[in-house]
Amino acid sequence: MGTAIDSTEFTDEDFRVFTQKLRDNLFALRKLLNNPDFGSGPPSFGAELEVYIIDKNANPLAINTKIFDQLNDPQLALELVQFNLEYNFKPAIGDSPFSNIKAQIDAALEKLQQSAHKFGGRILPIGIIPTLKKEHLGPKVITDQPRYHALANGIRKLRGCDFEIDIDGQDPLSMTWADVTPEGANTSFQFHYRVPPKEFADSFNAAQLVSPLILALGANSPTFLGHRLWQETRIALFKQSIDYRITDLVSTRIPPRVNFGHGWLRKDAYDLFAEGVFLYPPLLPVINNEQPSHCVNNGDVPSLHELVLHQSSIWSWNRPVYDHNDGGHLRLELRALPAGPTSLDMVSNAALFIGLIEGIKPYINQLLPGIPFNYAKHNFYRAAQDGLSTIISWPGLAESELQERPIVEILEELLPLAADGLERIGIAKNEIQTYLDIARATLESQMNGATWQLKVFGDLIKKHSKEETLRVLTERYYEEQCSGKPVHEWSTRC
Repeated sequence: MGTAIDSTEFTDEDFRVFTQKLRDNLFALRKLLNNPDFGSGPPSFGAELEVYIIDKNANPLAINTKIFDQLNDPQLALELVQFNLEYNFKPAIGDSPFSNIKAQIDAALEKLQQSAHKFGGRILPIGIIPTLKKEHLGPKVITDQPRYHALANGIRKLRGCDFEIDIDGQDPLSMTWADVTPEGANTSFQFHYRVPPKEFADSFNAAQLVSPLILALGANSPTFLGHRLWQETRIALFKQSIDYRITDLVSTRIPPRVNFGHGWLRKDAYDLFAEGVFLYPPLLPVINNEQPSHCVNNGDVPSLHELVLHQSSIWSWNRPVYDHNDGGHLRLELRALPAGPTSLDMVSNAALFIGLIEGIKPYINQLLPGIPFNYAKHNFYRAAQDGLSTIISWPGLAESELQERPIVEILEELLPLAADGLERIGIAKNEIQTYLDIARATLESQMNGATWQLKVFGDLIKKHSKEETLRVLTERYYEEQCSGKPVHEWSTRC
């Protein structure tokens, strides 16, 4: 979503021309994928981290443009709301990519902290900040860039009425909201993994299957507007806060733009891109003069500008990415993980995610007949709701029937398979041990960001008002986060 645009209003002709360009882009993509040499190359890894900016009282602080302008860093990007920023990390290759990305995260957070301090702010990686209130949201906090105004206007226009947010939990929340800014409450750690096009379907299906496991392990968003909701409330909030569908019979047949997917991928990445074109109306019909088919016919790699832009406005939890750089390639963008708690936690979760994808991939076509896609989708939302206490439907490599099993038990069983998967793609043994040991300790303690926040909240609320509880909770989280220790080592004393 970082591409700059100049317009906020578009005509019917803009949408017509853009839609035609999307079809042209798809035709060119099909040609590229038919070339057996396209996208070949070693695995590479990348990441994007979204963070909150907070003030001295641990409330959101709307100064993202000040930090952005002061740093003038091409890897830094503005986000939808003024109290968020995103940092994009350089791709990592070789046998220690996770340590490389961790070092980049630590350096970026230090740089952002130093800049934020100049404006009375602090940087906090967390899925949803506990101190967020309704007064922190609304049109006044949308970052003043054409792209975000166009996005907000386009989604609101398609819906035609207020958005409905209805999330169950310990303190259920039901509200309506006139704009898309509740989406800005969600900050994430998005991990990119380059895979060969011929392996994309198996890699994508493996990612879909194991996403509930990683989501439960990494949950870090148990509150929103002072309500204790899901362990990973971002999953429900993101979907509902920009859902342009209304509740009549016809409109509900339209799939949400924030989604887990529509079925197992049977052939290759083309099907996912084509779904995006045919199922979702464009929001940002900005075109360029490239003729993608001519580029392919001339042996060049097209940017597929329109397809890439359109795909960036469809928020699948596991998303295909086309990139024309480095001779052109495909990536898996793993989007379900929240920001935080620390760089160690985030990178450990990412390492386990990649390890599970690679470990399960050789067996994926054996497993898929035993787990209909709707079961996998249900697992994902159950994991978001219940975190490490989730029980999901799991096929198992040895059993022929689905079984209801605790997620913690499944993860503990699969850790050796994840280690094998990482070793198979050339990750160093000490790198594997470092990050999978953190995952193992998180499982043993059953203490991730969500459980830590809820434990501290429960103790604080016995002594303080809810407002003070949320403030102290956020301060405690900030202090522990600054220590750099993984969350399972954080103190819960109040």
